[in-house]
Amino acid sequence: MAWTWRYEDASGGPVDYPSEAFSSQSDAESWIGQSWRELAAAGVVRVVLLEDTRQEYRMSLAPAGD
Repeated sequence: MAWTWRYEDASGGPVDYPSEAFSSQSDAESWIGQSWRELAAAGVVRVVLLEDTRQEYRMSLAPAGD
């Protein structure tokens, strides 16, 4: 099973950004914790964590309070 991130803009549309596959949810979450600022600078507003094709959760990249 592979864990990946889908990147979305403000309207929920896809943002083209290189995708990586992770062997565990914790690896994917660690990576997003290190990469979210770069993603936000590239126009990503939200990310969706996927386990294969199943959506685990959606998360905003906006700093808390925004």
